[in-house]
Amino acid sequence: MKLRRLNTHLLALTSLLFLLVSCDKAKLLDENKDIPGQAWYYKNKLAFDVNIDDTNKTYNVFVNLRVAKDYPFCNFFVMVHQLSPSKIISKERKELTLIDDRGNWLGNGLGDLFDYQVPVYPQMRFKEKGIYHFELEQNMRVDTLPYVYAAGMRIEDFAIAGK
Repeated sequence: MKLRRLNTHLLALTSLLFLLVSCDKAKLLDENKDIPGQAWYYKNKLAFDVNIDDTNKTYNVFVNLRVAKDYPFCNFFVMVHQLSPSKIISKERKELTLIDDRGNWLGNGLGDLFDYQVPVYPQMRFKEKGIYHFELEQNMRVDTLPYVYAAGMRIEDFAIAGK
């Protein structure tokens, strides 16, 4: 009897999780990677792949970041590397502002952690179909950046996300 009740609860929980995940129809990619030891060494690039099958659509590209309140800077510089399906390489340095002029954290806080999802390429059009490879590289003035827990990317269909 207890086993049957447990199976019913597990099935209900699995169904609920599936519904929550599948509701985000705009998402092409939303992936975060933990930073080992919460210290991001600049040579440790984080890699992400996304398949673009419609070059007529517009996409929003975000960088995700999770830092602790002990993070020593008010901003974060990241180098966004991109490799197109035809092997064209590009890279661009982006700044993420984490703290406002009054010293308030701009991210969503949970305890002493703050999450950010910052648009780095709003309403971007990809020029060709296929797999795009992205890499994120921390680009601050220190080799190993402390109190960084995770980083990632989100790419979404602009038209669906705006609804």
